[in-house]
Amino acid sequence: MKIYYDDDADLNIIKNINVTIVGYGSQGHAHANNLNDSGVNVTVALREGSSSWEKAEKAGLQVKNVPEAVIEADLVMILAPDEFQAGIYEKHIEPNLKKDAILAFAHGFNIHFKKIKPGAGHSVIMIAPKGPGHTVRSTYKKGGGVPSLIAVYQDSTNDKNYTAKDIALSYAKANGGTKAGVLQTTFKEETETDLFGEQAVLCGGMTALIKAGYETLVEAGYSPEMAYFECLHETKLITDLIQEGGIANMHYSISNTAEFGDYESGPKIITDDTKQAMKEILEEIQSGNFANKFLDDCRQSNDGSGGPIMKSNRKLTKNHPIEQVGKDLRSKMKFLDTEKLVDKEKN
Repeated sequence: MKIYYDDDADLNIIKNINVTIVGYGSQGHAHANNLNDSGVNVTVALREGSSSWEKAEKAGLQVKNVPEAVIEADLVMILAPDEFQAGIYEKHIEPNLKKDAILAFAHGFNIHFKKIKPGAGHSVIMIAPKGPGHTVRSTYKKGGGVPSLIAVYQDSTNDKNYTAKDIALSYAKANGGTKAGVLQTTFKEETETDLFGEQAVLCGGMTALIKAGYETLVEAGYSPEMAYFECLHETKLITDLIQEGGIANMHYSISNTAEFGDYESGPKIITDDTKQAMKEILEEIQSGNFANKFLDDCRQSNDGSGGPIMKSNRKLTKNHPIEQVGKDLRSKMKFLDTEKLVDKEKN
C-alpha cells in the first residue's frame, strides 16, 4: 500500500478554494486551526448560540451560521457528531451547496450507511486523521502530523485540473497528515474497521479489561491504589512501546518475567470465545445494525449528550471505584498537569 508524504501533495489546491468546517469540537477545532495556519481560507460553520462560537473567534477564525458559510464554500468538511450530520446536511447544507461543491468527511459513517446521499454533481472525499482532534492539533503545532487516511466516494471533478484524490491529499497536507504519512482506503473499509477497533479493542475492549483486572485485584484483598497503578496507569507505558515499534518492541523493553507472563496468560484472557464475540461485533457493524442502534438511542435525547443507553453507562463508569481512586491519585501526580491535550476552555 502506497504511503503519501509532503512531496506527493499540492498545498496550492486547497489554498485556492474556500473551505467551510462544520463543527468546532475535537476534530473541528483541529482541522480549522491547522488549515488556517497553513494559509487556507477557512470559515467555521456553527449554529446560532453555539458555545463553540466564542472559542473559534478567540482562535482568530471567521465564524458564520451554517447556511451562510456553506453558500460561499467550494469544499464543506462536515465534522459535527455522527448522530447530527444527516439532519444538518438535509436542513442546512444540501439546500445551500454550490452545484459543484466538494463534500468532505473525517469518518465514513453517514456516507457508508447511506444516512447522507449526496447528488451526483458533488465530489465526496474523506480525510481522516488517525488520532483524536486534540492530538491532531498539538502535533501540528510542534511541526509534525498525525497519520491520516483519504478516500474518494465519488469524483465529480471532470472539468478541473485535479482529481478528488488530489484535493483530499492537499487537504491532508494542510492538516499536517502528509508529514506522518497518508494511506488511501475506501469509505466502507474505514468505517467498518474504525468502528470495530473502537468497540472490540481500543475503547470497549480496553476499558472492560481494565475494570475487570482492577475488580479482580481489589476483590482479592489488594489495595485499590495498587490495582489502579497495575491495571490502568501503566497502560500508556505499554501502548507507547507498541505504537513506537510493535509488539516485539514492547517485549524487548519489558522484563523477562513480564514477557513470559504475556505468553503464559494472554491466551487465557483472549480465548476462542473472545474472538467469536469479536466476529459477532463485526457482523453487527457490517450489517448496519450497530449504526441504527446508536442513532435510535441518540434520537431519544436530542440534546447532543447521547441517549438513555449512553447516559446510563456514563453514570456507571463515573461511579466505578477505579474512577474515584484514579481521580484522587491523579490529583497528586503534578507531572500530569504540565501539558494537557484537552483544555475545555479552548478546545
